[in-house]
Amino acid sequence: MTSTDPRAVVIRYVEAVRDGDAGVIHDSFAQDATWHYPGDLPISKVWHGRDAIVNDFLGGMGPVLVPGTSEVALVSTIAEGDRVVAEWTSKATTVHGGTYDNRCVGIYTVRDGKITSVIEYADTQHVAAALFPDGGTSRPAGAE
Repeated sequence: MTSTDPRAVVIRYVEAVRDGDAGVIHDSFAQDATWHYPGDLPISKVWHGRDAIVNDFLGGMGPVLVPGTSEVALVSTIAEGDRVVAEWTSKATTVHGGTYDNRCVGIYTVRDGKITSVIEYADTQHVAAALFPDGGTSRPAGAE
């Protein structure tokens, strides 16, 4: 049985990202979930729905990262009620020959054992330089 405890749900999700477990990643989100990625990057917007989050936002990063180089590590979590703040590091080699190495924070809302919303904060200048060095002319799917 999967836990519905908000902290456990978020930890399970981040560990699934770390381990590349697509099934758990998909099942972690409510069908109508949202993910807000602030800023002015090609990926900056509110992503609506589990499929857009998993396939277009998260999955859209795959083409800019060298396969097998991604490392995700959970640093900490703080939980209160249905909200969980998670901090993690994300590292990878990019197809542009650089290194992506960022520390991120996400504010997750979890209801009935599913993530219903996320607001993510990261060093967007580093994201731009490492992942979109062409200024974002090659945009991930769904970022139009």
